[in-house]
Amino acid sequence: MRTLKEKVIIIMGASSGIGEATARLLAERGAKLVIAARREERLKAIKESYPQAEIYYQVADVTKYDEVQQVIDLAMEKFGRIDVLYNNAGIMPLAPLSEGRRDEWQAMLNINVMGVLNGISAVLPVMIQQKSGHIIATDSVAGHVVYPDSAVYCGTKYAVRAIMEGLRQEHREDLIKSTIISPGAVATELYTTISDKEVAEALHQSQMESGLTSEDIAEAVVFAIDTPERMSVSNMIIRPTTQSV
Repeated sequence: MRTLKEKVIIIMGASSGIGEATARLLAERGAKLVIAARREERLKAIKESYPQAEIYYQVADVTKYDEVQQVIDLAMEKFGRIDVLYNNAGIMPLAPLSEGRRDEWQAMLNINVMGVLNGISAVLPVMIQQKSGHIIATDSVAGHVVYPDSAVYCGTKYAVRAIMEGLRQEHREDLIKSTIISPGAVATELYTTISDKEVAEALHQSQMESGLTSEDIAEAVVFAIDTPERMSVSNMIIRPTTQSV
């Protein structure tokens, strides 16, 4: 079994929130990292924070398969293998169905669902050939329960849950592990993707008061990554202690 320091880990959506916290925690613990997101200055700042760490970055939009493939290619060029792909990019523009925000629905499908599928599709050939690997996706409590004003968001997260379970079943004999991380309320920038600023601010305040931190979720991600090869953590639901849903 490879130690955490020996593992090559790709993080998509690494520029803020849970992705950034996970990248920083893994860098502190000596893992070999390839980090990707749309905001280059954020990626560069993470790399510069850990001058002794092996970190490479690539600007990529998860909705564009060719850009995701370039991230996979970079990891293979620099390290010759990929132990973990963490699909973390996501958006959460909440609104009632009656508002008909079709552009927002399409964006959620493109990022939350196709972004995950693009990552899986790009990395699977490598992991099948290696006969090893671990694919992780950020899901949500919204992938397990449905609540008002979140029907489409919940739908995308239910889809991720189904896709990742299908991945587990199809590739368990290739020794490819599949994990979804399902956070409850977490204080991240996700609220900024909500168009209704009043709703966004109310959610942000709630998350700040009783939610978890990105660092809390990063600890869970690293726990899943650092499990023995014989052990696969399929799903981790991580709620604030006081959360009702």
